[in-house]
Amino acid sequence: MSATTPQAISDATGTDESAVAQAASIKSVYVYQAPVRVWHWVNALSLVVLCLTGYFIGSPPPTQPGEASANYLMGYIRFAHFAAGYVFAVGLLGRLYWAFVGNHHARELFTLPVFSGAYWREVLTMLKWYAFLIPLPSRYVGHNPLARGAMFGFLFLSVFMAFTGFALYGEGTQAGSWANRLFSSWLIPLMGQSQDVHTWHHLGMWGVVIFVVLHVYAAIREDIMGRQSMVSTMISGYRTFKN
Repeated sequence: MSATTPQAISDATGTDESAVAQAASIKSVYVYQAPVRVWHWVNALSLVVLCLTGYFIGSPPPTQPGEASANYLMGYIRFAHFAAGYVFAVGLLGRLYWAFVGNHHARELFTLPVFSGAYWREVLTMLKWYAFLIPLPSRYVGHNPLARGAMFGFLFLSVFMAFTGFALYGEGTQAGSWANRLFSSWLIPLMGQSQDVHTWHHLGMWGVVIFVVLHVYAAIREDIMGRQSMVSTMISGYRTFKN
């Protein structure tokens, strides 16, 4: 005769209604709309391609053997870099558009309430939490204030990288091209010379790498220790809070 106790049924089927009833409640708030989430992941992919190919453009791999016509490695690297650069730039423009037509969370990337005392108090709260001085952060539906400041800085870094990148691209497409007229013609003289733009663009790449590492660390840490979703929020759009 088979056992029919609730525990035996639970062990056999995986169902346990009593455990579900006693579990802590979880609340969800819809935060990030679909265009914001799509932009986030497309932007992440383009940044990976840009940083990898940008590194090899700055530090080329060893010369390939044989005839030059039989090897197009650097050409493929540059093509991937330029294609990802276009995706990155168009994504920025699309994200700017959605800041005007999306919900108020879509505008957080472009605004920073630096004159609000409450904002700076919450920045201090987050700094204390990251320093392990308090057990839990506040419950933030959108970006927490510290992350919001970091994202605002990353926006300026993104614009800088797009402008300097297209200035270097326009130098290759030469005078008369749209990139040369819109970017190369004034940005290169403003920054000194072509090599100066190369140097700052390359340094900006390392700034992007540092930001991405810290961003991923902070998102995973807050997801695990802050009792509020981060990574899954940028997939589903819903921020969940656990009691």
